[in-house]
Amino acid sequence: MRVAVFGKPGGGKSTISGKIAAETGMSLHRLDLIQFMPGGGRVPDDVFARLHAEILAQPHWVVDGFGTLTTFQAMIEAADVLVYVERAAWVHYWWVTKRLLKSPFVKPLGWPEGSPMLRSTLSSYRFLRLSPRFWTRERTAQLLAMRPGKQVFVIRGRHDERALLNELKSQAARIGMR
Repeated sequence: MRVAVFGKPGGGKSTISGKIAAETGMSLHRLDLIQFMPGGGRVPDDVFARLHAEILAQPHWVVDGFGTLTTFQAMIEAADVLVYVERAAWVHYWWVTKRLLKSPFVKPLGWPEGSPMLRSTLSSYRFLRLSPRFWTRERTAQLLAMRPGKQVFVIRGRHDERALLNELKSQAARIGMR
């Protein structure tokens, strides 16, 4: 089983992907920890692309994040299960803000050590403002159209999360992963 978890900033992707990995026993790969160095600098694109390809070549994984347009497309093609996290806009903005406010006390999940929280938060706000240009209804429809070849989940609330986790835990048990 190969699970790709992606969506807008502040939607809880890292939390959900961590739960999936815990419930299924699959290895978790947080793309921000591969794409960015401690302190927040980017690794060279060719290094990131190579590391990303090595992850996708594994038989079982949970990948948390987007990466680049090229690696995102490769991840979508390689995954059996697509998990698109799309909450109400105010939730994304609030959770990005909450992450910033908590950052002096709790390191955000999946963030490299020493990440510049203010700069990263401003970047998240900018991406959220621009995201309707990429994360459109048509894009969601394209993802849903990948059924039945792939399982596609759209996470909008806790009920969706519970249904996803129950289904993946059941699948992992059926194939002998848990």
